[in-house]
Amino acid sequence: MRVFIAGFQHETNTFAPTKADWAAFEAGSAFPPYRRGQAIIDAYRGLTLPISGFIDHAEERGWTLAPSAWAGAVPSAHVTKDAFERIAAAIDEDLVAALASGPVDAVYLDLHGAAVTEHLEDPEGELLARIRARVGAAVPIVASLDLHANVTRQMLDVSDALVAYRTYPHVDTADTGRLAAKLLERRLARGSKEPMAVRRLSFLLSLNAQCTMMAPADGVYETLKSLDAKHDSVLSFAMGFPAADISECGPVVWGYGDEAEPAAQALFERADQPRSQWILDILSPEAAVSKAMALAADAGKPVVIADTQDNSGAGGDSNTTGMLRALLALKAGERMPGKVAIGLLFDPEAAAAAHVAGEGAQIDVTLGKSVPTWAGQFSDPPVPVRAVVRKLSDGKVMMKGPMGRGSKVSLGPSACLDVDGVLVVVSSQKTQMLDREFFRYVGIEPEAMKILVNKSSVHFRADFTPIASTILVAKAAGPMAVEPGDLPWTRLPATMALRP
Repeated sequence: MRVFIAGFQHETNTFAPTKADWAAFEAGSAFPPYRRGQAIIDAYRGLTLPISGFIDHAEERGWTLAPSAWAGAVPSAHVTKDAFERIAAAIDEDLVAALASGPVDAVYLDLHGAAVTEHLEDPEGELLARIRARVGAAVPIVASLDLHANVTRQMLDVSDALVAYRTYPHVDTADTGRLAAKLLERRLARGSKEPMAVRRLSFLLSLNAQCTMMAPADGVYETLKSLDAKHDSVLSFAMGFPAADISECGPVVWGYGDEAEPAAQALFERADQPRSQWILDILSPEAAVSKAMALAADAGKPVVIADTQDNSGAGGDSNTTGMLRALLALKAGERMPGKVAIGLLFDPEAAAAAHVAGEGAQIDVTLGKSVPTWAGQFSDPPVPVRAVVRKLSDGKVMMKGPMGRGSKVSLGPSACLDVDGVLVVVSSQKTQMLDREFFRYVGIEPEAMKILVNKSSVHFRADFTPIASTILVAKAAGPMAVEPGDLPWTRLPATMALRP
């Protein structure tokens, strides 16, 4: 069997300050850089990407792969029209060439499912439709999706099968690529598209509530697995990315199989009621730091605080100062010198100044930025500080946590700055604090800290839960609203509630 494969990954926060242009996809940053052709097989085989799982399964089955382009960029505001159309054109050009050189038996796409471009509300649906127009109705098209996908009717109708991650933090990405391959095998064995059932929830879910390491999400996905076993179905529950101002933003349950209808209905009922199960406990920056200091006094492990509204994995730029200001105002570093750390703070200027001065030097810098959040509001002002440069790094890091084990990232010139006993990790590239190595690469041993402030929403839990005594969630001003109801929505239908 000959399968055409490609990928397009972007999670779009339409309220965020920075767009994803072509350069963002070329760089990749926390994603691999843009690749095309055989390079995506050679580079991604055996990794933790969804396309990696599909490639591994396909090669085990002896399938022939016709690789096109794979493009991913860190979450941000809209993908520019230029960037999307370049990626779509490359995929289309390669598909035309593949069809000209022989039969294409199937198509697999590694998609996120929550992209929005300057000109399209549903670019994944558009990409699927363009591919369908090329290959015709008989060629199966399957795709893997992120758990945060905003799944549209067009995406479901144009494809033969879609399947989403079942974990957040996302530790089953490659497994989901394999599951997409198995769905393709089911489709081919049947000879036609399997019956599909779809249910849409009528309320938005905060990202923090979507964590599958705790209730209620863990129980919902356990129910999903048991229903699949009972009905021989393949169900998915995409909880949605609740910062995309589009008409089909929100959680969706869907599934395939002869008994898809009762399976999907049962899963929908488990997720839908009671809505109170999805309500969060969120603290102000000052309350979070105060509580962390009290807990840390007698704890044998660090207290971890999520600076969730500056999560660069959800559209933030990882450069706001609300949590740093709270740490300094409450003198956390003075009371626990060298035992309080915050990162990653995306601040190339501060990192450059530290590298010019050298380790051990004292520098006067202004940390962070005040950035637009929503409805004309801005985050906290930058913080002028006198800091000691404790450690410098070139930013080359090998990830070791569950989310990206074995992947190499380049964070650019970086430094550990000591500001009144608070250790601040400044980097020249932005990525969320989801791996302990993002502290270690500048000399901070996270296990030895009393308080860790992570600019992340949920992904950090995969690597930090084992070392944390307590995890708190703080609501410092930033571009990624922890409460969807805080955002100035314009395109959601009136039937979609902003809170459970």
